[in-house]
Amino acid sequence: MPAKVFCRKYQKELEGLVVPPFPGPRGQDIFTNISMQAWLEWQANQIQLINEKQLSMINPEHRKFLHEEMDKFFSNQDFAKADGYVPETKKP
Repeated sequence: MPAKVFCRKYQKELEGLVVPPFPGPRGQDIFTNISMQAWLEWQANQIQLINEKQLSMINPEHRKFLHEEMDKFFSNQDFAKADGYVPETKKP
């Protein structure tokens, strides 16, 4: 069962990740400071950005862009979103 973390994005204690999402200091920072909820939301946004902007993970500039946007997302700053994306509205 994942440990609780004080989530940087939501500023409250939430369920954390099971393992760091990738190796190194950045992965460890996410593991200790970002909740599972925030991570899953970021992943959904990241997929939209990759598809909409046709980003290639082979391109270092594209990876840099995603890392910068991820940092903004987790810090509650304005971050890039897919153009024209309209979130679903909940039906009554």
